[in-house]
Amino acid sequence: MTQQPAGRSPGRPRRPIGVQVSTRPVQSTPVTTRLADIAAQAGVSEATVSRVLNGKPGVAATTRQSVLAALDVLGYERPVRLRQRSAGLVGLITPELENPIFPALAQVIGQALTRQGYTPVLATQTPGGSTEDELTEMLVDRGVAGIIYVSGLHADTTADMQRYEQLRAQGVPFVLVDGFSPKVQAPFISPDDRAAMNLAVTHLVSLGHTRVGLALGPKRFVPVQRKIEGFVRTIQEQLGLDPETIETELVQHSLYTLEGGQAATTALIDRGCTAIVCASDMMALGAIRAARQRGLAVPQDISVVGFDDSPLIAFTDPPLTTVRKPVPAMGQAAVRTLLEEIGGTPAPHSEFVFMPELVVRGSTASAPGDRNRP
Repeated sequence: MTQQPAGRSPGRPRRPIGVQVSTRPVQSTPVTTRLADIAAQAGVSEATVSRVLNGKPGVAATTRQSVLAALDVLGYERPVRLRQRSAGLVGLITPELENPIFPALAQVIGQALTRQGYTPVLATQTPGGSTEDELTEMLVDRGVAGIIYVSGLHADTTADMQRYEQLRAQGVPFVLVDGFSPKVQAPFISPDDRAAMNLAVTHLVSLGHTRVGLALGPKRFVPVQRKIEGFVRTIQEQLGLDPETIETELVQHSLYTLEGGQAATTALIDRGCTAIVCASDMMALGAIRAARQRGLAVPQDISVVGFDDSPLIAFTDPPLTTVRKPVPAMGQAAVRTLLEEIGGTPAPHSEFVFMPELVVRGSTASAPGDRNRP
């Protein structure tokens, strides 16, 4: 139920901004007159009114609400992008659906939204298809109540974060999953990538591996940088190698695909690694393929650890040892945080970090040189 703004009778029609209702000649500039009226009603400057109407950043939330209330009181229609958000739709933007972890996360988020009476609208980026900005514009034009971004541009340290401030200026609540930027005032939901690497490396070192490699994606992404930090620190602490040697010899960047994992693992095998930690389960499957192409058996000759614990990964050959991403907890937290934003009681604009879990299966075993020890 929408509450009627004070100062305007229920039957009074709204005037579109830019439409004159008087039949008398108007001497002053109409736009200037309207801005002045709205500014006076809201108690702000005309420049501030202009920024709100044009969706520009740099306006406090309370000030923005005052301007919107002034529009209602004076009987002007809000511009389309500033109208009341639809109470029923929530956008979910994912980078792709080929990696099983993204459909799994989308399912958790979708179910949580449905339980709260919302309808999820899944928008997926595809190669050569719509960009994140285009998908955002589409969702905003459809009046979604809020947007959840998964592994979006907020995770790319080279991307312009101004796009999120512009979205906030338009009054669209949003939550960012997998990635972090101090430049964006929003709630973030992330797994503890550093702890994940500590779990994987500690497991492999306990099995006698002293040459452990890390296969992961491009370095510009925040989760990649955090995994490297956790990997380097753990290797340094447990095996005594210096950070420069670790990053130069034991870390291999590639793509988050099966082919990317295969290429990275091939390079790490050439450097004498007997165990590979991969930044995704898809990369880990590529690592197993690379080992077999070299005539190596997994886990007898080389151990492989994945990351995510994607659906069906327990049924691969061999079943994959992996670090389980806390998908249910992260998805539910993203929905809960977004609904708080939509409800007008925003969560702290900080990062909520969730602890992963090591799941030991059949793709890891004692290092080849350790098996004959008493």
